[in-house]
Amino acid sequence: MKSILPALRRVETDAEIYAQRYVIAITVTLASVLELLDTSIVNVAIPHMMGTLGATLDEVAWVSTGYVVANVIVLPISGWLASFIGRRNYFALSIVVFTLSSFLCGNATSLEGLVFWRIVQGLGGGGLISTAQATLYETFPPREAGTSMAIFGLGIMVGPMLGPTLGGWITDAWSWPWIFYINIPLGALALLLALMFVPDSKYGTRAEEVDGLGFLLLAVGVGCLQTLLERGEKLDWFDSREIVTYAVVSTVALVLFVRQELRHGHPIVDLRILHDAQFAASLFFTFLVGAALFSTVFVFPVYAQTLLGFTAWETGLVILPSAIASGVTMALMGRLTASTHIDLRVFVVIGAVVFGYSMWRHSLFTTQSGWDDFLVPVILRGIGLGMVFIPLNNLALGNLQPQQIAGGSGLYNLTRQLGGSVGIATSATLYSQFQHANRGELLRHVNQFSEASMQRLAQFKALYLSHGTPEALAQTKALLLLNAQVSKQAAMLAFERLFLVFGIALLAALPLLLLMQRGHFTRRQAETTP
Repeated sequence: MKSILPALRRVETDAEIYAQRYVIAITVTLASVLELLDTSIVNVAIPHMMGTLGATLDEVAWVSTGYVVANVIVLPISGWLASFIGRRNYFALSIVVFTLSSFLCGNATSLEGLVFWRIVQGLGGGGLISTAQATLYETFPPREAGTSMAIFGLGIMVGPMLGPTLGGWITDAWSWPWIFYINIPLGALALLLALMFVPDSKYGTRAEEVDGLGFLLLAVGVGCLQTLLERGEKLDWFDSREIVTYAVVSTVALVLFVRQELRHGHPIVDLRILHDAQFAASLFFTFLVGAALFSTVFVFPVYAQTLLGFTAWETGLVILPSAIASGVTMALMGRLTASTHIDLRVFVVIGAVVFGYSMWRHSLFTTQSGWDDFLVPVILRGIGLGMVFIPLNNLALGNLQPQQIAGGSGLYNLTRQLGGSVGIATSATLYSQFQHANRGELLRHVNQFSEASMQRLAQFKALYLSHGTPEALAQTKALLLLNAQVSKQAAMLAFERLFLVFGIALLAALPLLLLMQRGHFTRRQAETTP
């Protein structure tokens, strides 16, 4: 028994923290992966939830929306909360809330109960990512910051990619409550490790008063904005009175929030750090990185499953090489950024170009594409995003004072999350518009005056006749099949254009690098570290 007790003692000294830095990295990354998995893992289980709970698609969508809205409300204030109650306490409390609410989500017997506990789960999960990132920046010495971000970044990349695949497998193998129950043992492990190893911040200072009005305005503003993004496409955007209401309330609340935070002596979100041009430019860049990451994770499975007939599991296997490539690339980037004198912005440029080239390769996919066609483009996608992720993290937080890292990390991760939401919403809208325009253009060439169209129609009709279908019915079925092929081709052309848009958007952000300082964050701070 005596030999066990010392191992359970919390790390306290700088020497102990340094010695346990990789255990700390694995601990906070595990918690972050759990949070990110749950942003997408429920999507494939929604039809099963509808049947069990007797809910419509519009109603059960709040299971996802409620979680993400709660997430984005907590993200920007997580630094303040960590300072207010202590980082270790806040991180452990977030894991407890997340894990307990996961159990209650699985036990929910009504839609209202499930949505409520998903919101609570989102409130717990929202504090994990930015607190994890701030912890790693303090735990690892500056010269190893790239390595710590490589470990953290692997979780950021893998979580969203594995969510749908893992959710589909769990739902098929057992039932939808198990997508929540799976969090319990992993959450318990993360909690134990957090209590043992995660240190408190050396720079945290407790606020003398609570900015309640600022928190209320932030919750209303960001909550309405996220809800608008989640439901906009379904409600036809600003043709809907509900969406207009969300937009007006969000705008007013966020404007008042900015005014409140700039005037308050102890703001819940320190917006003054936006005076740093490098940090501000990095926020915009990571917004586009979030859009690129989440949009491609959203669009590719839709393409693979609707046009190619892939299952969720098969789609996940196609995407997996991208996650592996990201992980390997970020590990290499962690070493390179610590050991070379190359300007960090060079890596960002190369990564954006590789990602753009990958999206061009994606735009060449067809309705006949297969595994061999996907392998190289998805690996290049992972390499490109992996090359951007580590240097951009270092550039974003490199000029901030140590006591500003927690708040800056919260804003940084909020921006990436909002970028993902905007990217998905924009993708869904553009897909509908592109598909409609493409279908109209294709139909202009499908008529009785088109020899190719008439030949194809005759082939379809002959096919049905050969199977004993009456002539009148065969003609009708042939027309329906021709229409389906036109719709399928219109959808394929829409996906091709979307992939190009993703690549161009990230490349268009490269001029923002001119606002960032030339140099190497980890080396610069390492030179001033005794």
